[in-house]
Amino acid sequence: MLNIQGKLMLGFAGLLLMVGGIGMLTMQQIHYLGQAIDVILRENYRSVIACQDMKESLERVDSGLLFSLLGYEEESRECVEPNLKKFGEALRVELGNVTLPNEQEKAEHIQALFEHYQATIAQVTDTTLDEQTRKETYRNVLLPTFTEIKTLAQSILDMNQENMHDANERARRLAVSAHRRILAAIGACAVLAIVLIVFVRHWILKPIRTLIQSAEEIRRGNLDLVLKNGSRDEVGQLSGAFNAMAESLRSTRRSDRMELQRVRRAAEDVFTALPSAAAVMDLDGRIEISTDTAVRYFGMRPGALIHELNCAWLPPLVERALTERRLVEYVGQGGAVQQFIDNKEYFFRPVAIPIPVGTGAEEPTGAAVLLRDVTQAYEQRELKRDVVATVSHQLRTPLTSLRMSIHLLLNEKIGALNDKQSELLIAARDDSERLVNMIEDLLDINRIESGHATINACAVSPLTLARDAVESFSAEAKDKGVVLDMRVSSAVPEVRADPTRIRHVFANLLSNALRYTTAGGTIGVDAVAEGDKVRFLVQDTGAGIPAEHVSHVFEQFYRAPGQEGSSGAGLGLAIVKQIVTAHGGEAGVESEPGHGSVFWFTLPLLGEPAHPAKEEPEEW
Repeated sequence: MLNIQGKLMLGFAGLLLMVGGIGMLTMQQIHYLGQAIDVILRENYRSVIACQDMKESLERVDSGLLFSLLGYEEESRECVEPNLKKFGEALRVELGNVTLPNEQEKAEHIQALFEHYQATIAQVTDTTLDEQTRKETYRNVLLPTFTEIKTLAQSILDMNQENMHDANERARRLAVSAHRRILAAIGACAVLAIVLIVFVRHWILKPIRTLIQSAEEIRRGNLDLVLKNGSRDEVGQLSGAFNAMAESLRSTRRSDRMELQRVRRAAEDVFTALPSAAAVMDLDGRIEISTDTAVRYFGMRPGALIHELNCAWLPPLVERALTERRLVEYVGQGGAVQQFIDNKEYFFRPVAIPIPVGTGAEEPTGAAVLLRDVTQAYEQRELKRDVVATVSHQLRTPLTSLRMSIHLLLNEKIGALNDKQSELLIAARDDSERLVNMIEDLLDINRIESGHATINACAVSPLTLARDAVESFSAEAKDKGVVLDMRVSSAVPEVRADPTRIRHVFANLLSNALRYTTAGGTIGVDAVAEGDKVRFLVQDTGAGIPAEHVSHVFEQFYRAPGQEGSSGAGLGLAIVKQIVTAHGGEAGVESEPGHGSVFWFTLPLLGEPAHPAKEEPEEW
């Protein structure tokens, strides 16, 4: 019995013979056609072109003679001489390509007439002769010779064209015959090819199709399939190997199932014992596994649907994670959900994570939800606010008395002061004022963080906000020699903001810019629309901020190294960020040492609802 190699060799050998036979026949017929076409081109085409060139050249010579008779001698010479040369070349081609009967006699007659024609041309172009003689010579000698030469050239042209037509008919009949023979050969080869295809299909394709179907069955999980092995060729060997593979897969599946069950049981036991609240769910939102904390606090029992739980925030969070295929944090209500457990208030920060099949960006097969307990951080933050508020209020009363006492002493209401005493009291007054400002800043931050600060938002033009801020610092900038450039356009759309609060923001940013910009520098104030918000910018040409300090400038009590002692306690920019955040905007800075700084903040456009950024609880 033939193996697959022998069967393929037999099939391809037959196809090769068919291709070779058709190729030989086609080459033979193309050779015959080529010969017929070559006869047409070689024997007649050159004579046709030569006769056409002779006629065209002779007509131009005749035109040149007419120019001479009309008195245009220069034009006559330019037309006659080159065309006489061209006629002679065409005549030589014709005399060297005589292929038809009587063609030689006619060509030699043309040659004799042309020699006579050339000899007579001199009499017509000779300007020393009288005009009448030249015209009679042209009319009686040259014109009849011109006509006879053209007639003979046309006769030779017609003879060659007629012969070309006859040769074309012979080539056409040969082409029709070749077409029929090639079609007959193709038909015979097609029949033979069909026979070979039938045999190849029976020998090779049918067993391979059976293997493909068996592979599909195994892909669906049917590992109990056994193939019948009825041949000894390569397909039969492949069937045997296929059966051995299926047996090995059955054994591996049994082992993997046992191992998977063991690992799954261990993972479930470990996951359930985790102290944090966490749960894993499928694409339909059905919880597959959860920790005891998640069950106790949120009712996330295995088998429950997240849409049926008393957690309205959970389905949208999971849906976002699955759609965006990334970790998603809860952003509502300060980034945490409130839960009352055993009459006690708890706060949890939820995070949803998609679970892909592998390590790449495949479609997720489910999602995991982690709920971090941030109750202690919230309690510490509230405690800090209470302490700050209490201490600030307790300090205000004695500080007010101290300021009043210093004021009375400096005014010398209770006695004269010497220079040293005045100097000490002035220093005490300045320090008390700084302490008052620090307490007021602390109280402002505390009110904003606790939500007790009132934001009276209304429609306001960015141009008005910037202009009011710049006007209040124009005198100070002029005294310091700094250019204060207000660049805000009236075309910038209105924003929703509290003018008083935003004036405080500008005051902090402009006072900082003036403090660190030397004489001759520039401070620019600008505003640009960006989507659903407006970005305000305060740009200075000061010393700039080192890169390692840029990310900390909005933190409370943070002062970059190298600042003056009177520069403040590091609360101004913290208040700026709190005010902007309460408006639903953002604040930031871009700076490079030696190239100045750009402080910016954003405010929502009029008509856009304010969404304050979530407040991160401080973890102590």
